[in-house]
Amino acid sequence: MSTETTDPATEAFVAHRNLLFTVAYEMLGSAADAEDVLQETWMRWVAVDLEQVRDQRAYLVRITTRQALNRLRSLQRRKESYVGEWLPEPLLTTPDVAEDVELAESVSMAMMLVLETLTPTERAVFVLREAFDFGYEEIAAAVDKTPVAVRQIAHRARRHVDARRPRQAVTPGAASAAVESFLRAVDTGDPQALLDVLAPDVVLVGDGGGIKQAALRPITGAEKVTRFLFGGLGKTKVPLSMVPTVVNGSPALLVRLDGEVDGIMAMRIEDDRITGLYYVRNPEKLTRVAAATPLTLR
Repeated sequence: MSTETTDPATEAFVAHRNLLFTVAYEMLGSAADAEDVLQETWMRWVAVDLEQVRDQRAYLVRITTRQALNRLRSLQRRKESYVGEWLPEPLLTTPDVAEDVELAESVSMAMMLVLETLTPTERAVFVLREAFDFGYEEIAAAVDKTPVAVRQIAHRARRHVDARRPRQAVTPGAASAAVESFLRAVDTGDPQALLDVLAPDVVLVGDGGGIKQAALRPITGAEKVTRFLFGGLGKTKVPLSMVPTVVNGSPALLVRLDGEVDGIMAMRIEDDRITGLYYVRNPEKLTRVAAATPLTLR
């Protein structure tokens, strides 16, 4: 019988790893960068004298937040030279995430794009306060501000987000019906059927990262989006498949061309209609999706 035991530092890190990853991802919008932040957090955590730590969870979140803030500032400089629109790296999520309404909204593509409009500090404060319900004193220690300043930042960030927050999403059943209608319209090549499931003010955002072809600017309006989608489908010379999945807690389609992952099309569905389409084609943002995709979806 094995007598090996895990050291306390490792036990604490493993116990809170999912939380730390989600904090970093919501701050950065990049799973790859979030993983790097966790590596940096681990390196600092193992050097800490645990006897001096009263709250291991709060201490780990503090390290993660500070590392994520540093990386977020460098990411913003990279985004300034990014080709076309920038979308978060999609994460395949389980149905139980979609059932947790607050968590699903906090990681949805639509909400992540709203968070992009905040300053780095505002984003950190908003994520820790609104998504994870941390106290002002805990957040103050993480962002190196006073609790009074954090309270003001939180109020400002909440007001900013509320003015841009997507409307309440529909039930899972209604979302599934909208996805099925979208797929049926595409499969049958029926523009009117597609118009019927798209909201009049639907927005399509593409992200090819300068590597894959994608719309360089958002496309707004059901008729323009329909023309764009059917125009692209008409140029496809190899077998194309779209399989429903769940990404960032919301309905999405895994798109394959000739059997290879081409992209993820995440959807925002409100009042039984699709109000947002977020198509990530940048292959650098699809490595985790390709690796995590079950064989049944390939």
